[in-house]
Amino acid sequence: MLQNLISYSVGTLAALFPIANPIGAVPIFYGLTAADTSKYRLRQAQKTTLNVILVLATFFLVGKLILSFFGISLGVLRIAGGLIVGHTAWEMVTARQRLTTQEHKEAVDKEDVSFTPMAVPMVSGPGAIGVVIGLSTKASQWVDFLGGLIGIVLLGIILYLCLALGEPLIEKLGSSGMGAMNRILGFLILAIAVQLIAEGTVNILKDTFPSLLR
Repeated sequence: MLQNLISYSVGTLAALFPIANPIGAVPIFYGLTAADTSKYRLRQAQKTTLNVILVLATFFLVGKLILSFFGISLGVLRIAGGLIVGHTAWEMVTARQRLTTQEHKEAVDKEDVSFTPMAVPMVSGPGAIGVVIGLSTKASQWVDFLGGLIGIVLLGIILYLCLALGEPLIEKLGSSGMGAMNRILGFLILAIAVQLIAEGTVNILKDTFPSLLR
C-alpha cells in the first residue's frame, strides 16, 4: 500500500511538473510584482501556490464526474489535452510569451495576481487540468486519490520555492539563459503532447474497433 502511495505521488508530480512548468513561471511572476515589496511578493507566492493546489486538487477529485456528465471518453480527453499541451510547448520552443501583451498589461495593474494570471492560466492551466482529470480516471482506490493529492501538494511546494527564491536564478541566468531553459522544457513537453495524442487515438480505436487492437 505504501509503495502504491509513493508511486502515485511521484507519478502525479512527474506528469504535472513539465506542463505546469513552475520554473517558467518565475520570470513572469517577478515581472508582474517588480514594483511590490519583498514581503508582499512573498504573500503573492503563497497565495499563488494555494490557488494552484486548490484548482488542481478540485479537478482531480471530480475529474470522473466531469467526464461522465459531459459524456467525454478518456481517448478524446487525451487528444484534447495533447493539443493544448502541444500549443503551450510550441509557444515555449518558439519563445512566444505565455501571456498576451494585453493580459500582461492588465496583470501589471492588478493588485492581486495570485489567481489570475499566475494560478490560472499560467501554472494550473488547461494542460495541467487535463492531466489531473486523466489521472483521476486511473485512480480506483483511496490510496490512488491520496497519492494524487500528495503529488499536487509536492508540485505546490516546488512552485512556492521557485517563486520565493527565484530572483537570484533570474539574475544569474539572465534572459538568454531562461529562454534556453524554456526551450528545452518546451521540447520535452512537446514530446509529452505527442504521446498524449497517440494514446488518445489508440483508446478511441480500441473503443470503436475492439477486435482491431488487442
